[in-house]
Amino acid sequence: MNNANKRSRIWSSILCLAFAGFIFNTTEFVPVGLLPNIAESFSMDVAHAGLLLTIYAWTVSLLSLPLTVLTSKMDRRKLLIFLFCLFIGSHILAGFAWSFYSLMVARIGIACAHAVFWAITTPLAVRLAPNGKKAKAMGFIVVGTSMATVLGIPIGTMIGQLVGWRITFLCIGFIAFCVMLSLLYLLPSVPSLNKILIKDIPKVLKRPVLLNIYLLTAIIITGHFTAYTYITPFMLNVGGFSEHVVVSLLLAVGFSGMIGSVIFAKYADSHPIAIFVIPALLLLTCLLSLYVCSFSLITAILQGMVWGLAITIISMVMQSKVIDAAPDAADIATSVYSGIYNIGIGGGAFVGSQVLVYLSTHYIGFVGSVFVTIALMLFYLLSRRTW
Repeated sequence: MNNANKRSRIWSSILCLAFAGFIFNTTEFVPVGLLPNIAESFSMDVAHAGLLLTIYAWTVSLLSLPLTVLTSKMDRRKLLIFLFCLFIGSHILAGFAWSFYSLMVARIGIACAHAVFWAITTPLAVRLAPNGKKAKAMGFIVVGTSMATVLGIPIGTMIGQLVGWRITFLCIGFIAFCVMLSLLYLLPSVPSLNKILIKDIPKVLKRPVLLNIYLLTAIIITGHFTAYTYITPFMLNVGGFSEHVVVSLLLAVGFSGMIGSVIFAKYADSHPIAIFVIPALLLLTCLLSLYVCSFSLITAILQGMVWGLAITIISMVMQSKVIDAAPDAADIATSVYSGIYNIGIGGGAFVGSQVLVYLSTHYIGFVGSVFVTIALMLFYLLSRRTW
């Protein structure tokens, strides 16, 4: 009975970490739907308000590694609670921001918590999981984060439009407070295993497998977000669908992401190369067929489901490979991965914006496919031997 209770407590704490991932990813992208409201409240244009997203991504990319090094010796439980305190305090500041620059300071505070949170959360979930269940634990984290795009951002936008964008940030802060209390109760003391000095970092980052993973991640995520960042205007303007249909498409992407996590957990160990190559080929196919599939609601939904499944598996493969390649320095390696991932997000959004300005919305899928093609070629030429 004690073992059963202990096992239940462990999985409950992992589920709390997954829900925390949902909150952190929701708050990263929720300004997308609230930019017009934020811009109006500060009497500024939407393009200027968009700096909230740009500065956030830059902060995460630049500070993931330095902040993870500074906190590498802290007990994981204490560090997680400290991050939640910073996260909650920054959301309270955002809710009562008296100027755009005070809101920017709040967003930078959230980004600092985000940078360290993603460096330690996946390794922590894997470490807590029982033997033979580590892929399942990682699957919970990925499902939590993927659901942020499907449910968190639409709900946050809806709240902001109904009662004001400030309430959205305050609600996120309150939910984070409840999650923090749950983690205080469920999470045991977890001493840090990766006490790495700054001088040791180059040794970790010189590992060929890690470098390959970082390079592939940057390229694939750039290609993915070149199209995905602008999927809503694409489906509205090119596909001619209504806003309600677009929400259904996003729900389909999120649902298939959960299926992707199950596939990863079942086949990751037995098919290490196929579990990356096949989803990458599926992602490439989705990007190339994005324009054609938008002509019909059925093909658009099917294409969205394949897309969500593919990118979820790819993300899980990359995360698991990072931990496998640096088991002695998982926090550091994961923090760099988080920074690289955010570079891909920002890079994809920038490339997609240039496609919209100089070409047309029709071409975002084709341009995104170029990056995925390059990644597959690099994998075949450089990474396959060390994979």
